[in-house]
Amino acid sequence: MTYAMILCAGFGTRLNELTKDTPKPMLKVGDKSILGHTISHLKSFGITKIIINLHYLPEQITSYLGNGEKFGVEILYSYEDEPLGTSGAIKKVENILEKSENFLVIYGDILTDLNYVDLIGFHKSKEKALASIIVHERSKSNSIVEINDDNRVVNFVERPSEDQLELKTQNWVNSGIYCFDKKVLELIPEGFSDFPKDIFPKIMQLEGLYAQPLKGYRCAVDSVERYSMLKLDYENGKIKF
Repeated sequence: MTYAMILCAGFGTRLNELTKDTPKPMLKVGDKSILGHTISHLKSFGITKIIINLHYLPEQITSYLGNGEKFGVEILYSYEDEPLGTSGAIKKVENILEKSENFLVIYGDILTDLNYVDLIGFHKSKEKALASIIVHERSKSNSIVEINDDNRVVNFVERPSEDQLELKTQNWVNSGIYCFDKKVLELIPEGFSDFPKDIFPKIMQLEGLYAQPLKGYRCAVDSVERYSMLKLDYENGKIKF
């Protein structure tokens, strides 16, 4: 049994009017919301135990998804009075996630046709892996991910300085799609924390952070322009669900 957690507590402020009255994961792409597509895609790989964290306009998400029955999955909700960050959200539900040897974490504003079974298989193939992250190539970015020949991450910097960017040797960036061993829960403190800033450096020091290059489509809706591009890509059949 593999759990998946979809992170949906953010405000989506960079999308201005689009998210004034709508949580970003609820923005429509074709006939479904981004969140609806993500859940259906997880279901297609037999991943039916899903946790969703909530903070901003939670009732829109809960009324849309209910208990998950109409999607053929089981959905549990984690309400956050104050946002806990990407890894703090995981710590809050560790009593559930620790039942699963491995679990997935997906940012709620991402749409991808990634093969999740392939990601889990990659993670299990790395004996020392505590975390396996999906990376994609981008020449200009606000993060640095450098990997060795065994796909182990040897350099991870979130929001690097200009000097650090000039020294980087690879163009991999974090995609916001992760597979974890449940042991990683021991590394996350109570309260607010983020994977890129607070937890991945710890895992990298333990030589347990691995990266799998993206195979397929992935778009993060982090601007109005990216949302427009995503809808166009969907209409043109670039996303292979």
